[in-house]
Amino acid sequence: MNRSMQAWSRETYGAADGVTLQSIPVPTPGRGEVLLRVRATALNAGDVRLLLGDPLLVRPVYGLTRPKHPVRGMEVAGTVVALGPDVVGAELGEDVVGELVGGGGLGEYVSVPASRLVPIPPDIAPESAACLPVAGGTAWQALDLAGVGLAHAGTPRVLIIGASGGVGTFAVQLAALRGAEVWATCRARNAPLVERLGAVRTFDHRESPLADLPAGRFDAIVDIAGGMPLRELKRLVAPGGTVVLVTGDGGHVLGPIPRMLRAVFLSIGSRSIRPLAATPRPEVLAKLLELVADGRVVPVVEQEYPFSEAATALSRIAAGHTVGKLVVTGSGSGS
Repeated sequence: MNRSMQAWSRETYGAADGVTLQSIPVPTPGRGEVLLRVRATALNAGDVRLLLGDPLLVRPVYGLTRPKHPVRGMEVAGTVVALGPDVVGAELGEDVVGELVGGGGLGEYVSVPASRLVPIPPDIAPESAACLPVAGGTAWQALDLAGVGLAHAGTPRVLIIGASGGVGTFAVQLAALRGAEVWATCRARNAPLVERLGAVRTFDHRESPLADLPAGRFDAIVDIAGGMPLRELKRLVAPGGTVVLVTGDGGHVLGPIPRMLRAVFLSIGSRSIRPLAATPRPEVLAKLLELVADGRVVPVVEQEYPFSEAATALSRIAAGHTVGKLVVTGSGSGS
């Protein structure tokens, strides 16, 4: 294998349009890691936030003055082409999917701990599999935290706020599969899609304010869009219900921390508002792959971009209002 590769990289914090195609060394897999030839990378809003180094609170972890991981892309499907020492559970030539450590998906190759990877069933395209680790996993963990399908008797009524994005399209489908009556907010043009995914009622909370809904209307609320007053969200859940905050939005310095602290204060004695800190969960990813293979969950992909247009895909994510996921396919021609 040639020891250099093409990757879309930005060495300083800044906007997506500053990402350029560069030749960089092929990573060497460390202990317990494998080297993947990237076949598909799904992008997230978090990729853009990390490009910007926003909020400043993340920079001690991701790089104080420049990003530790200049190549973005957290969700990757690829083929194992090399094994590091002491690898267990991965084989050369195997097609796998997983969430990366820090990033690196917008390169031809990436190294990743084998423990984060799950084999891709033969009937699932890598472009679909790549959508699952972060977006699908976050939706799954949000519904678990809300107790949907776990803690509610009968048919719980669940509100998904921001239902047409990557996490939202999975949350609607998974909540419906868990037996919930799903209400969802999205823009009017996306309502037919969200209803096909399983929502029984859709509306745009910008035009039909949540304040118009009666108190205690929902057993659970999953807030993906952000920006909703926490007291209003708390008012809308029934006694014993839970609001889960998925969004990482907030100020430029502290990000979501002030909102999370307000949530803790408002939940004293009830734990009714709970921020989600989603983590890589390979066992959840395996279950999601099973649901996709069975046709019970369908990844929604707004557009696929060739590797040569990865910077355009990042700029599209930065512009906002993506429906479902954006996926970068292939990995260039090598060097």
